[in-house]
Order: sequence, then structure tokens, then C-alpha cells
Amino acid sequence: MLSNLNFRATVLSLVMLVVFLGVWQLATAPEAIAPQQGELSEYERLTGGAQPSSGSGIPAPTQVFSHAFSELSNPFYDAGPNDKGIGIQLAYSIYRVLLGFALAALIAIPLGFVIGMSPLLNKAFDPYIQILKPISPLAWMPLALFVIRDSNMSAIFVIFICSIWPMLVNTAYGVASVRNDWLNVAKTHELSSLRTAFTVILPAAAPTILTGMRISIGIAWLVIVAAEMLVGGTGIGYYIWNEWNNLDLASVIFAIIMIGIVGFLLDASLAQATKFVRYAD
Repeated sequence: MLSNLNFRATVLSLVMLVVFLGVWQLATAPEAIAPQQGELSEYERLTGGAQPSSGSGIPAPTQVFSHAFSELSNPFYDAGPNDKGIGIQLAYSIYRVLLGFALAALIAIPLGFVIGMSPLLNKAFDPYIQILKPISPLAWMPLALFVIRDSNMSAIFVIFICSIWPMLVNTAYGVASVRNDWLNVAKTHELSSLRTAFTVILPAAAPTILTGMRISIGIAWLVIVAAEMLVGGTGIGYYIWNEWNNLDLASVIFAIIMIGIVGFLLDASLAQATKFVRYAD
């Protein structure tokens, strides 16, 4: 029954994709667009309005696929500061995300564990968490650039600051939600606090902790693109901004697709890890 549902869902997804690509191809076909009359405005020229292949300036799917094949055939070429392959750009972004994410996990999970085990600390930290959590990560970028004075480390700091809150909150909630019955059993067996934390509380809270990590990695991947647009240099965000300045929309669309694929893989890896810590009541 479940496999049949998965098969039908896959077929429906493929049909939706084919329909979307077909509509996109037809909408960007040269003959589908009325010829422009008169002289183009400066904005139309800047946005590709003068391109003969498409009056809208938006490339057709065939153009994007052709560009994707060209990029993926040699993803790690390096022809200078402003001309690097998509593989190199993604590698820089993934490195920043994983480093900032790992640093956040090293602080958020132990601290969340302590907060979750102590109602007093939970009450004391809660106002600060609720004030700092809603702040946009990019709002920290000017301060980070001023204090750290390094664009790469500033981007990593922004990833750190946006990753820490979901993990901290979910860890504290998961630890605080462990059933009292299980804790009472640990007391009955005279387990030490440290052993109780590792053998009872951590396994029980693990699904919630991983959920927080999954949320954090998604937010981090969203933020790194915007951060790299601000700081420049390298990364998929800078790649998109640079290609937009070159009015190469095929590269922009290709990069957007690659961002979605990498984000999907990062989320899927943590989703898969979550399956190993689930347990039946």
C-alpha cells in the first residue's frame, strides 16, 4: 500500500515537472512574445530586453539545461577571482555552513542540555533567548565585519548565530520533556547524574535535538546565500550576484537550482539520521 502510494506520488511529481517545463518553454519561445515597438528603455536594456532570443530576457529551459551541462562538465575550474566553477563556489558555501553549524552545535547542545535539566536556568535564560532569536542573522553582519574584520569569518559567524537558536531551544525542550517515569527508574537504579544524562535523557531527547539541527541547517543554507551576496569573494551567493551583474540569467537560474539540490541533500542527511534515533513507545 505504501509503495503504491510512493509510486503514484513519484509519477504525479514527474508529470507536474514536465508540465512546468513545457509551459516555461512555450512562454519563453521567441514567437510567443510580441515584438517590441520603439526604442528600448535603459531598464529594458539592462534586464536583457534587447536579447533577440527572448523579449522577456528570461532564458528557456533548454538554455538553462545547456548551461548546466557546460558547468557540470567542468565544475572545479578556476580562471581567476571572478571566474570559478560551480563546484568551487558550492564547496566554499558548504564549508562555511558546516563550520558555522558545527560551532553552533558545540555550544547549543550542551547549553540546551543544562537549561533543559534546570527549571531555574530555563526561566533565567528564556528572556534573552526570546529577544535574540527573532533578530535577522544578516543584521549581525555589519557588526561582525567591524569586529572580526574578515569577510569569510564574518559569514561563518552569521551562520553560527542563525544556527544556534533552533538547536538550543529544541535541545532544552527535548531534555525538559523527558518522562518523569524514566527519570524515576534511573533514580531507583541509583544511576549518577552523568550516567542518567547519557543513558536516559540523551536517547529520549535525541529526536527533538536532531529536529532542531535539521531546522538549523536549513536556515543556515538560506542565510549563507544572502551573506555571500553582501561580502562577495567566493560562494554560491556571490556567484549569483556576479552572474546577475553580467546579465547571465541562465547562470542565475542554474545556481538557484543547485542551491535547492544542495539544500535538499543537507536536509535529507539529517532526516535520515533522525530515523536512527526514533523509538517506539
